[in-house]
Amino acid sequence: MAERKKRHADTHAPEEHDTESVCDNAPDEESGNRADDTPGQVTDEGHDGTEKISAELKEANDKYLRLYAEMENYKKKVRKDKEEFFAYCNEDLLYELLPVLDTLEMAIMHSSKGSDEAQGSLKQGVENTLREFLRTLEKFGLKPIAAIGQPFDPAYHHAMSHVDRPDVETGSVVEEMRKGYVYKEKVLRPSMVAVSKKPQEDNQQEI
Repeated sequence: MAERKKRHADTHAPEEHDTESVCDNAPDEESGNRADDTPGQVTDEGHDGTEKISAELKEANDKYLRLYAEMENYKKKVRKDKEEFFAYCNEDLLYELLPVLDTLEMAIMHSSKGSDEAQGSLKQGVENTLREFLRTLEKFGLKPIAAIGQPFDPAYHHAMSHVDRPDVETGSVVEEMRKGYVYKEKVLRPSMVAVSKKPQEDNQQEI
């Protein structure tokens, strides 16, 4: 009877080795997850994304630098154009006034040929007007070009003819047909002049 009870107890007792075997064979889910997410590993997709962002940032920076340089050049050009405009904004006006100067000078020249009192008064009045007119224009930067007795300078003089003058050095201005003017540092109109040359120069050229 006692032996039967022992066999009955042995039959219904839990098998400890079977339980341990089942636990050993169970999948280690926690361990598997840690293996996939190991820190320090970068996938190819993440590496490519970082390079793409760096390339886009570099391109944006280069574009900004180019735009900045273009803006600075544009500012300099606008500033230069503005300064030039204010420096020469009266150029057209002064050019239109030049014929007035020519007329006054011609009046003085013709009036000097007479000898009566009326012509003398006219000459004096025109000279005063011309002097005042030139003084006013000079305030705005207009000045006559020195010509008579000066060496010929193509930048300021326009040679209309050559004159034989043995008493003057070759290449000197001996006659002014129309006065020239400079506006500040710019030639507004060159002087029309006659230039001297030595008479023997023609003889040497013929030989």
